[in-house]
Amino acid sequence: MPRQFLLAAALLAGTALAAEANTFRWANDGDVNSMDPYARNETFLLSFNANIYEPLVRRNRQLQVEPALAARWEQASPTVWRFHLREGVKFSDGTPLTADDVLFSYERARGQGSNITAVFASVKEVRVVSPSVVEFETHRPNPIFLEEITSWGIMSRGWAERNNAQRTADLTQRAENFATRNAMGTGPFLLVSREPDRRTVLAPNPNWWDRPEHNLTRVEFNVIANDATRVAALISNEVDMVYTVPPQDTDRLSRTAGIRVHQQAELRTIYLGMDQSREELLKSDVRGRNPFRDVRVRRAMQLAIDNDAIVRTVMRGQARATGLMVGPGVNGHTEALDTAVRSRPNVEQARRLLAEAGYPNGFQVGMDCPNDRYVNDEAICTATVAMLARIGIRVQLNAQTRARYFAEILAPRYNTSFFMLGWTPTTYDAHNALFNLMGTRDGTRGVFNSGGYSNPRFDTLVDQIAVETDRARRQALMDEAMRLHAEEVGHIPLHQQVVIWAARQNITLQQLADNFFPLRFVRVGQ
Repeated sequence: MPRQFLLAAALLAGTALAAEANTFRWANDGDVNSMDPYARNETFLLSFNANIYEPLVRRNRQLQVEPALAARWEQASPTVWRFHLREGVKFSDGTPLTADDVLFSYERARGQGSNITAVFASVKEVRVVSPSVVEFETHRPNPIFLEEITSWGIMSRGWAERNNAQRTADLTQRAENFATRNAMGTGPFLLVSREPDRRTVLAPNPNWWDRPEHNLTRVEFNVIANDATRVAALISNEVDMVYTVPPQDTDRLSRTAGIRVHQQAELRTIYLGMDQSREELLKSDVRGRNPFRDVRVRRAMQLAIDNDAIVRTVMRGQARATGLMVGPGVNGHTEALDTAVRSRPNVEQARRLLAEAGYPNGFQVGMDCPNDRYVNDEAICTATVAMLARIGIRVQLNAQTRARYFAEILAPRYNTSFFMLGWTPTTYDAHNALFNLMGTRDGTRGVFNSGGYSNPRFDTLVDQIAVETDRARRQALMDEAMRLHAEEVGHIPLHQQVVIWAARQNITLQQLADNFFPLRFVRVGQ
């Protein structure tokens, strides 16, 4: 048995009463998919694994950057960031954290199989200065470099090498290695057991460098895919907290004795994307051409989709309709531009545009959609299918679990013609979405641009935003880029969903607008 499992087992073998009293059981509709923190740039995976693996700098309760594994840092020049590692930090197997582990983690995160390569798009080189000092040199000044690395957890070189996990197993190929089902970091918790798609158990790391704010002795994460079953488990006290609450159950839970609903606006934008890169769509009855390459077709689809109706009926009012790919709370978003670019549904105009583009009778296309990732994701796609039918676009919906879904539509396959996705800028800055979702794919930029939208002027603006330090000028560049993308209907933004959690009254937790769930802030009361 791996050493971290033995350590966890010993820890859990304390008094049964204490373990029972401070066990925290929570549930979600989908699993983490991998214990490897670089396997997927997706909020739930990053959030869960952040309880085990820690970054150099992290977010506090107010989402502000604060020291973590790096006790301090300075800029030796506009392009050189020097980090001084915290003294006395050890991985949970007892080995000390060194600058070489940081270098290894950088190389692994940039390497084959990693899905977080975009985090280091601005990095030219990483250098070990001493066992406790590491330098990052960027190609150009990067005003948001600290924000970009807050979700990058540091791994142990020795542990990875001993277990032949030097590279990230590529989830798009459904590959696995030791790090897929095992974990060993410096964080507040360590992995006890892993049953994919069923249950994952964590225990506190007794050698954690920080002062615990939690009082947990055991954490049990359960996958309960069915909405009704998940809610029933909370009401019957089988679990203490539900991470994904169906909007239709929010009112009932808020009226249930002993249950507290936690709710706030999320930074995530839900949107639709269309394949604009291929000469012919993979999943369509149109032959010899790609209808989505015509902006009139994309505009027609946007005019057929009623964002407000989706918010009102599917989301039960628990979302904010949007015209932009970023929403309130993300630096660069302005309400004026959001309002200006938002279109209102107009079925007649949409039909005219389709006819002008050469599709008077519409066409058929397949739509890929997750059914266990976003709030009411399959229901949103089902509503979209009905709305597009009004203008003659016949959509065949393919809804599937997140593990299969992401493996198909994300890099390197991009095996999709029409899809729904959600994105939270982990930097809380619009450049993150502009670079990752809308920039032309080049292996680093646009990795999550599954539809292949491309515009040279847009890319130039994104490059300028990345290095601009004057706030007013930077905002003007972001406005221009977002307006250009909206005019070309590069994607169809739908809404920013509301984060809705529910927990028993005796659970204290910290709900964050990025939907991260740090267990270090959870306490179980009596």
